[in-house]
Amino acid sequence: MRVLVTGGAGFIGSHLVDALVRDGHAVRVLDSFDPQVHGGRAPDYLNPAAEYVEGDVRDRDALRRSLRDIEVVFHEAAVVGVGQSMYEIERYVSVNVLGTATLLDVIVNDRLPLKKLVVASSMSIYGEGQYACPSCGPVTPPLRPLEQLKAREWEMRCPRCSRPARPQPTAEAKTLSPTSVYAVSKRDQEELCLCVGRSYGIPTTALRYFNVYGPRQALSNPYTGVCAIFSARIKNRHRPLLFEDGGQTRDFIAVQDIVQANLLVMRDARADFEVLNVGTGHPVSIAQIGRLLAQLYGVPVEPELTRKYRAGDIRHCYADISKLQALDFRPSVSLEEGLRALAAWGRGVEAEDRVEKAAKELESRGLTRG
Repeated sequence: MRVLVTGGAGFIGSHLVDALVRDGHAVRVLDSFDPQVHGGRAPDYLNPAAEYVEGDVRDRDALRRSLRDIEVVFHEAAVVGVGQSMYEIERYVSVNVLGTATLLDVIVNDRLPLKKLVVASSMSIYGEGQYACPSCGPVTPPLRPLEQLKAREWEMRCPRCSRPARPQPTAEAKTLSPTSVYAVSKRDQEELCLCVGRSYGIPTTALRYFNVYGPRQALSNPYTGVCAIFSARIKNRHRPLLFEDGGQTRDFIAVQDIVQANLLVMRDARADFEVLNVGTGHPVSIAQIGRLLAQLYGVPVEPELTRKYRAGDIRHCYADISKLQALDFRPSVSLEEGLRALAAWGRGVEAEDRVEKAAKELESRGLTRG
């Protein structure tokens, strides 16, 4: 197959490119080589068997060059960062939403005969995850009230009776409630692709990635995933910073399993026009991630409890992956194995710790409190 990967020089996209090349596909990459991610130069891990087009996903001419003779598109291109999106609002909406709209506009108006479109969505669009109340049953609470956070009562309460609520696996049917500009833009990417795909008969799948980690993450980008942020802190012998009490949980999935899911839905028509969670189905606390990474890097630091909280932060969210499992998806990389691979790679790359600067930026804008 002739395949285009937008954002194919990035963390997830480059692993996907490697797998596609390995499987014998002809692969083209469109990437802007964002300085915040790549430090102003092309990364040395780029697969030489792929073709590269340097350009912005909003650039119609670059898109036309990239889409020439293409049969399958994996749309991975996006600006990533929850906190930063709250004050670089125009950039996030422009790249993620306008970029996706421009991609779709070229596909449909140039009448390109695509056989498959796969868009990278995000668990962030759920907002809070799914919960269960012992009295009221399944509930989907909104964000915790400010008064609760000020009182440092971190756990979720039932929105009906105010009793403590237990986190449950979050299924694709949960009502979407994005709590950041980044999350809103990812929801828009997903919905634009599915809407246009259905209307024009282009088989389209949206994959809602949970917390992806692994080699090639941009360790010097303080707005990327928590595993990369913690890695930069630890490599510089600084303590990982924990908001709230560090007990908030997420679903951490290795990049190899994200690639597995993408290849699976490309081949399987049962995934057409579906929305699918991509996670492990197991919650892990942020504090546990900090401790595990410190051990694996061999740096004797303990996470630091800031006791602060951030605007829009959720408490718990982990994946119900039963829909993807029905397509024979099985996560293959354990947390310890995946973090070990991240640390092994991370030891050999430079990582500037910009976390405190980013934290001060958020605090100056009133986006962190406590």
